[in-house]
Amino acid sequence: MTEAELAVVRRAFAMQVLAAVGVVAPRIEAAFATVRREAFLGAGPWQIFRWGMAYRATPSADPVYLYTDDVVGIWPERKINNGQPSLHANLINQAAPAAGEHVVHIGTGAGYFTAILSQLGGRVTGIEFEPILVQRSRENLAEYSNVTIVEGDGASTAFEPADVIYVNAGATRPADNWLDRLRDGGRLILPLTTDKGFGQFGCAPHEMVTQGAVLRIERRGDDFFVKSISAVAIYPCAGARDEASEKALTTALAGGRLNEVTRLYRHDVPDEDCWLKAPGWSLAYR
Repeated sequence: MTEAELAVVRRAFAMQVLAAVGVVAPRIEAAFATVRREAFLGAGPWQIFRWGMAYRATPSADPVYLYTDDVVGIWPERKINNGQPSLHANLINQAAPAAGEHVVHIGTGAGYFTAILSQLGGRVTGIEFEPILVQRSRENLAEYSNVTIVEGDGASTAFEPADVIYVNAGATRPADNWLDRLRDGGRLILPLTTDKGFGQFGCAPHEMVTQGAVLRIERRGDDFFVKSISAVAIYPCAGARDEASEKALTTALAGGRLNEVTRLYRHDVPDEDCWLKAPGWSLAYR
């Protein structure tokens, strides 16, 4: 397939993945249509995760196979993937990165969604824990002058204050580092997952809802306002997980009512107001 033909495929792909989640956002659509997914996933054939059937290789190394709304393995043995495009289209839309803003991408992987974020914000700091993926993402993003890749634990690695913090790994709690460095008006996209909230790609949607959820957290002064976005199954973020928070999250997700949560507190709140209470933080209805 020629590059001109692939450009048409990418445009159709971008339109489809945004439509799948009801997003109308010309800038995000243009970013998905512009960034070449094949440039970040190594040589084909590629391992595509077929829901409920594990990985299957594409029939050939034709990049057209990458322009579907599918998860692609970047390290299949570890179940580390380039995530589902429509999910990211929704989350990026909720993050709403604007020109001139500093975006911090926690868990940059091979760099594909980092590249998309770079088309929307001012500058992007990507943080990746796995040295092999750090090297891959640096090579893949070498021509992106507004992107810097840092090796480290995304929950504790220092970065300059951010307008958007986009977390691509499952935490059991928001890292203090993220809340401290989120600017006033900034948005944190945070997947919270139980210990069962990974490797559940083949489960039914109603089961996934009890295993993990993505929150949009907006800082206004010293207050943090919360909105639930979607269910999620995603690779765990080792530095942002603790046993007490995981137990509290498991109980809270099983009880439902997540869509009623509106606030995050860095302290305890009265039980009647509380959806989740764990050491040092709470999620509450008001």
